Amino acid sequence: MTNIYFPDQEITFNELYFVCYMIERTARAIKQRNNYVVGKMGKDGLARQLSIAETNHCLNPNEVVDAWKDEYGLEQGNVDVTKVDARFTDKVPSETQMGKVYARLISSVTQDDELVESIQKVYASPICDAIDNYNSSAYYEPSYVQTRAFLNNQF
Repeated sequence: MTNIYFPDQEITFNELYFVCYMIERTARAIKQRNNYVVGKMGKDGLARQLSIAETNHCLNPNEVVDAWKDEYGLEQGNVDVTKVDARFTDKVPSETQMGKVYARLISSVTQDDELVESIQKVYASPICDAIDNYNSSAYYEPSYVQTRAFLNNQF
């Protein structure tokens, strides 16, 4: 995908990673699923955020979350993915770790110039429910296992 503001520049993996990290951070802050944030951003919002990610990564992440809440009309929910069952795990992956998980998965399923569409498809997939369930092992499976699960629509 090319940058919408600078058509001679391609969106890099690092820019995708930053946007995925901010999706995760925003979703946790407002207690919503990642898919909610992606859905509210829409295709144009995702393209815009990918295109300005190189600049936004210099900002305080809390400022970016607040800006996204205002810009996309994000509302508070009641989903807390960080609540885990101590019998299964005591470790919740960080927003940056999950941003990397999603960026790798999106990169592995993106063809040609379909980055925004791939982001929407991945976050809308039922595989995300498994990946975001930190009581299971789906989030730390190797990237190729997550990709295969996404393509087969099941773990």
